[in-house]
Amino acid sequence: MTSETTQQFAAYYVRELLAGTKGIAAAIEDLDDAQLHFRAHDNANSVGFDAWHVFRTADNIVHFAFYREQPVWLAQGLDAAWGLPRNSQGTGMDPAEAHALRFPSAVLLGRYGRDVADAICPRIEAMTDDFLAEITRIQPHGELTRLLALGTTILTHGYVHLGQINLARTLLGRQSLDF
Repeated sequence: MTSETTQQFAAYYVRELLAGTKGIAAAIEDLDDAQLHFRAHDNANSVGFDAWHVFRTADNIVHFAFYREQPVWLAQGLDAAWGLPRNSQGTGMDPAEAHALRFPSAVLLGRYGRDVADAICPRIEAMTDDFLAEITRIQPHGELTRLLALGTTILTHGYVHLGQINLARTLLGRQSLDF
């Protein structure tokens, strides 16, 4: 990939993380319900939680934290349809609560991730340098530039969770993603 701007670079890697052929949606869409809810250890979150958490975080950061707009999650009514938290994205969630969450089919959860990518990546590409340089408050990280918020809360954080999902896939006997 040849990026000409910071915005194109960020949008490209956000799309790859959420909806690319080796990203989170692809990593979960072939899993059955038991595999989606697999937890590698008593202290670990489920595969579904890791995917949902990254999708929700990306959705909230760009839509709500940056623009104070309704995220895809609420626009599609997925909180009500799936019986999941309206506002929480899992950050700081009590482990017992996080472990109890049940997710819809992996295909539907993956579709949500793809919808988030489709909604936020064009917005990221359209952000000006001045907009990215502005300070915003992101919990629990505090005050960050929007560019740092994209890098920290979506990209770095998201790829950590993708690694956890990939490890869980191998523990389940599924093919590892090649990244």
